[in-house]
Amino acid sequence: MRKSIDNKIEDVSNIKAIYLAAEDLKIAASILYLAYHDDPLFVDIFQYNKEGYESRLRSAIREELHAFWVAKQPMIGLFEDSRLIAVACLVSPKNQLAPSRFWHWRLKMLLTAGYFGTKQMVEKESLVRERIPANHFHMLSLIGVHPDQQHLGLGHVLMSAVEGIMLDDKASEGIGMYVTLPKCLSFFEDGNYSMIEELEFGNIKGHLMFRHRKS
Repeated sequence: MRKSIDNKIEDVSNIKAIYLAAEDLKIAASILYLAYHDDPLFVDIFQYNKEGYESRLRSAIREELHAFWVAKQPMIGLFEDSRLIAVACLVSPKNQLAPSRFWHWRLKMLLTAGYFGTKQMVEKESLVRERIPANHFHMLSLIGVHPDQQHLGLGHVLMSAVEGIMLDDKASEGIGMYVTLPKCLSFFEDGNYSMIEELEFGNIKGHLMFRHRKS
């Protein structure tokens, strides 16, 4: 079993990017929950001002990871030895994990995250994908570094691994990402992501970005 995160890493050069195993999903869900707890989009979709927000968010992330696993979509983690410290989840150009998901995912989401949250997530992903300037591309759906391990350059290590997945897939024209936190824009720009447009969803304004294969 993987060990949980207790201490800040000492040597970034020892970090390895590895595809997640089933035993990693619980810790991955915890990392992503912390990463998205205050994200404006998730705050809006899962109704932060109503009781049970944390529970709805946890359930949604857990079901997302399960859907990725079942559909065999790329989920990659950064590890220091056996400690999982960062996670990224992508949807491949083959669209095995369409925004509408499959029926059992939607049923579980309805029971845990609620009708409104499920509907909003599906609509958001559909809108974002429609605006991507490519036909065959990866979508960076979820990404997070554990709060205790931030500001060490791990985000750039993780993005290099994500880029490698895209480049290994000859069908992929690039990677799309919907960014709702202004402080993250410069991070993606440093990774050769270009601004496509400001995209408003519900009460939230975000930025649609795309990393072209030839960047």
